[in-house]
Amino acid sequence: MKTKLTMSLLALIVSVSAYAQLPQPGFTVDNSTAILITDPQIDFLSSDGVTWGVVGKSVEENNTVDNLESLFKWAKQNDILVFVSPHYYYPHDHEWEFEGVLEKLMHNISMFDREGPLSVKGFEGSGADWMPQYKKYIEGDNVIVTSPHKVYGPETNDLVLQLRKRKIDKIILGGMSANLCVESHMRELVEQGFEVAVVGDATAAAVIPDADLDGYAAAMTNFRMISSHVFTTDEVLKLKK
Repeated sequence: MKTKLTMSLLALIVSVSAYAQLPQPGFTVDNSTAILITDPQIDFLSSDGVTWGVVGKSVEENNTVDNLESLFKWAKQNDILVFVSPHYYYPHDHEWEFEGVLEKLMHNISMFDREGPLSVKGFEGSGADWMPQYKKYIEGDNVIVTSPHKVYGPETNDLVLQLRKRKIDKIILGGMSANLCVESHMRELVEQGFEVAVVGDATAAAVIPDADLDGYAAAMTNFRMISSHVFTTDEVLKLKK
């Protein structure tokens, strides 16, 4: 165990050192900038959520819940639009003929389940609902909730349309989960021609040591290689238009 920990620490040091040698495009905030938050929902971010056993440690270490709230608050204070891309599964989604590994897991544990697209029966306080502390922000007039994405990326919802119609071309991205929905949104938006920065401590991921899986480390590697910049939440809070 000590050897594995030492190797992980060494890998992190090497990664940070290598990142320092990469070009740094940077990221500035202007009137075409928006915040994007993926899956700010109970099943991912609450100890009552169905994924807490595998994401909880990462959420707590990154202070993800409070950092996401800070982003909502900062956007409101600075008159910046926030787009929320949620994850919902309806009964017909459970009839899919094939699934990837974590899609199957999400369906098996009833993650993000809702009664149907036109019903909010049982939604309040369910795993698909927003974290309670975010509701006052999400109900604000600077927040746009898109249609749900169904796997990980925004290819299956109307996020890009909503961004284009608002003439947004710069995105500050956070939410859950780092190596799945956050990374998939980052990749698609970059491919679509958006300038994207990621807030590294406003996300978290599943870490399963017994399976040698560290979703957060995997995501951070790709955030650093693909996005224009990786911020901390504190760094974002200092930004001005």
